Amino acid sequence: MTHPPARPTRRATLTALLAAALAAASVVLAPPVQAAPGTSCTGSTVHGSAVQDGGTWRAYRGSTQLWAGPDMLTAINRAVEGLDAGRTSKQRVVVNGSGTMSANARITLPSYTTLESCGTLHVTGTGSGNVAGVYMRGATDIEVARLHLTGTPVYGIFARDVDNLRLREIDMRLSGGGIGVRIDNHGDRSRFVRNITVNSLYVSGAGSHALETYGVDGLTVGTVTARGVGESGVLLNETINATVSLVDAQDAGTGTGYAAFRIANRAGRIGASYPTNIRVGTVKAVGGGRGVFCVSESGGLRIDRVELRATGNNPVLVENCTNVDLALAGGTISGGEVRLAARSDMPQTRDVTLQNLTLSNGARVVERPCVANLVIRNVTGGSVTRC
Repeated sequence: MTHPPARPTRRATLTALLAAALAAASVVLAPPVQAAPGTSCTGSTVHGSAVQDGGTWRAYRGSTQLWAGPDMLTAINRAVEGLDAGRTSKQRVVVNGSGTMSANARITLPSYTTLESCGTLHVTGTGSGNVAGVYMRGATDIEVARLHLTGTPVYGIFARDVDNLRLREIDMRLSGGGIGVRIDNHGDRSRFVRNITVNSLYVSGAGSHALETYGVDGLTVGTVTARGVGESGVLLNETINATVSLVDAQDAGTGTGYAAFRIANRAGRIGASYPTNIRVGTVKAVGGGRGVFCVSESGGLRIDRVELRATGNNPVLVENCTNVDLALAGGTISGGEVRLAARSDMPQTRDVTLQNLTLSNGARVVERPCVANLVIRNVTGGSVTRC
């Protein structure tokens, strides 16, 4: 007994008809669009990427390869250059891999760019001038979303005349070089740079400061951790309207007059006055140079809490400053001389409050010369010498 052939299903029939129609029209179906090769390590959208593939680095715009070769730095810069020209919102470049770059070279970020690194960038050799692991100048709306940097950079990150800058999850474990992060207005000192955010910064082994600003209006800093840096943990020069949550420094500026936290060069001065506009949650300093240092016509400073121990120089020095309030919420100082001082070539120190401090291991407060409107209250455990 024979059976009639099976009738095709409706779905099979439609598929066959579609295939025949496409063949007749000589239509070629495009392959599906692939995801960008440089997947973000933070889960964010990626527009460009530099991807390590064995001994080769590849630069992409989306999934389109722009360049391939042995050099990490070239791949990163080509990926940045491949972003949309004239863009007015941020586009992200991710670095997937680890590699080396010269201390005399730099990754350059233009406006509306985010850089994220999922590996380690190692800087080798020596450099000079304004070269940096990551460099930006005369730009706006830039973000370094993640960066792990090692080696000997002149600057880990250098930003000059950049507004709306955000740095987060920055980790620099250096073996010399210069400054971890420097942000300034030195291309056009007629105006401050504005709206700077540093969420989290760790710097060890830098030859100079972990974080330095000059000419900034509007600075928000979360935590700065400095370990064995050559000079200050945080140094604010001519900076106003700043908030810092925590400075945690060990052996910062050993053998120098620098400090875990220092303000200088008229930091906190707005016009001709010093309203409280630099606010710090906690300064911790163990070893190193000074703990807290206010100098050169700076002020407008309030530090809620200090924990200062075994600094090689003054745990606190306030010199030619106006409106400084230390330890509103309390603090401890172990060893050394808290100096309230002034040089004769600048206005005298004035409007200073020291309060809620516990002194130990020979710590003492010394006022010399006299401070105008000095308040010392609830300071226990050590000596206080007035002018």
